Amino acid sequence: MKTVLTIGLTDLRLFLKNKSAYVWLFVVPMGFVYFLGFANRGPGNAYNRTPPVRIENADTNFLGRSLLEELSAQEMWVLDPTNTETASSWIRIPPELTENTRRLKPTKLKFQQQESGEADVALIEVRLVRALISLNGHLLEAAGTRGTLESLSEMDLHDIMSRTNPVSLKARFAGRKPIPAGYNFSLPGNLVMYLMMNLLIFGGATMAAERRNGVIKRLMVHPVRQYEIVTGKIFGLMLLGVIQIVFFLAVGRFLFQVNLGANLPAVTVVLLLFAWVAGSLGVLVGSVLTAEDRVTGICVLVSLLLAALGGCWWPLEIGPPVLKTIALCTPTGWALRALHQVISFGSGWGAVVEPILVLTGFGIFANFLAAKFFRS
Repeated sequence: MKTVLTIGLTDLRLFLKNKSAYVWLFVVPMGFVYFLGFANRGPGNAYNRTPPVRIENADTNFLGRSLLEELSAQEMWVLDPTNTETASSWIRIPPELTENTRRLKPTKLKFQQQESGEADVALIEVRLVRALISLNGHLLEAAGTRGTLESLSEMDLHDIMSRTNPVSLKARFAGRKPIPAGYNFSLPGNLVMYLMMNLLIFGGATMAAERRNGVIKRLMVHPVRQYEIVTGKIFGLMLLGVIQIVFFLAVGRFLFQVNLGANLPAVTVVLLLFAWVAGSLGVLVGSVLTAEDRVTGICVLVSLLLAALGGCWWPLEIGPPVLKTIALCTPTGWALRALHQVISFGSGWGAVVEPILVLTGFGIFANFLAAKFFRS
């Protein structure tokens, strides 16, 4: 055990002496977390989406403004007029809204669907109907109090709207599996991708270099068993992975506001198991290949392929079923499945038991292959 610890800690110290490694361990991954999280940010909370909508208020009187207040109260995401190309729908408030209402004449709003998903358009329509019902309720209350709406003023209507509602309705999405979005998606995805990439590259290149320089042969001269060398190398890579994991989780929690909360122990266990799998694969690659430059190129390609198939680049929830099946054949897919369960879906330990068992199986198999193909 002492030999394993010595080899692992020595490798970690040598890894950290390479200053260029910090760029790939911390700087580049955080840049991808930010840009992908910003690009994939969802419209509002994942459990309570607020699709963007463009509203044209042609009513210069107070009732148009009051309707806008009701729409805001319904958590409608109203876009600025100069930035409306991403709107899911378009709502137009007619210029005669206030005058027609005072005269008890019906008035129609124009609701037009843009090129967007049916679900987002339906949400906007529901919130629009709720806002209209609420505004009509206030007008009915004003008519019951005053007997007429002809002399209704903005102050009178605001006085009624500001009163506490005796009955309120709170509506949210049903279900436990929204599509991961924003930093809740980009942080786990990039952590899994770069953890795999860095441990493959550092493990493979180091093994190839030490075999070429005769370091492993000199180790074999000492009373050190082969499995101790393999385990020590994997342990050193796991320690390097732990440093990257701690950095990612700390930045994600305090900078990007990713909600780990009570799920942090489950997240930690999943990531440690994944680091074990990636470290074992790194030692395996370094044992099979000899040229360091070839090792780096192959490790980058393999890690990018596993990241794409595992769902690190886009949510698997929006892909066809075949992609979900392929993802379950990769360790990246199982790691992301577990991380999204506890980070995006708010699940507990029960949801990550299966991924933990599968990752353990991947780790044992990769460990076995690394020991079998190890050579000095």
